[in-house]
Amino acid sequence: MVVCAIGSWRNHGINNVDDYLKTSYDPDVEFVDGVLLERNLGDWLHALIQSNVLFALRNKYPQLKVVAALRSRVAGTRYRLPDVCALLSAPKTRYLLDPISLIDPRLQLLFAYRPPALVEVEGEVISTADGSVDLSRSEIFAE
Repeated sequence: MVVCAIGSWRNHGINNVDDYLKTSYDPDVEFVDGVLLERNLGDWLHALIQSNVLFALRNKYPQLKVVAALRSRVAGTRYRLPDVCALLSAPKTRYLLDPISLIDPRLQLLFAYRPPALVEVEGEVISTADGSVDLSRSEIFAE
């Protein structure tokens, strides 16, 4: 396993999925079509929404495994680091294969993955396709 510290990964020559998945980054980065991308982290609104979602999911659904920043494959050559992942059980691989939703904290938009695309959620609640897990806008965007 290769470990790249901040600043050094930019010129490390990682340009394929296999190399990306074998390498650790500090801080971690995303891989999109052969390009390593820094995550947008650290501001108040981002941290608040991430905390709200983690707290709400853990309280409403104690049976779920709710974690932060688990590498997730969103397409064959795209791996992202979602802020929050909620799983029924630990993944069988080192990364998540089927992420299902997206939250934009600045615009307060919600998107759910409904194959083959992300679809904007118009109502008050975002949920899994089967409706077994849901969060309301007020739970997500509480200040």
